[in-house]
Amino acid sequence: MSINKESKKNLINEFAKNDKDTGSTSIQIAVISERIKNLTEHFKTHNKDNHSKRGLVALVNKRKKLLNYLSKKNNSEYLELIKKLNIRG
Repeated sequence: MSINKESKKNLINEFAKNDKDTGSTSIQIAVISERIKNLTEHFKTHNKDNHSKRGLVALVNKRKKLLNYLSKKNNSEYLELIKKLNIRG
């Protein structure tokens, strides 16, 4: 359900703006999107896991807030990110 260190490190390397960037908005959104993807796969076999569904809703809301922030702060980066992650249609 959570992501392992290697996949998180790969996401950080892919979306980082420089070598020391580990917590920018785009990285946070990418990591949360990966966790959401893993949770949705989990629910295909465990559809009555309501405790994890609550966590999924919290992750989706957190990603939505970060996406709204990024769209207001840097709209071109926002558009590039949603295209790269294939979210929001």
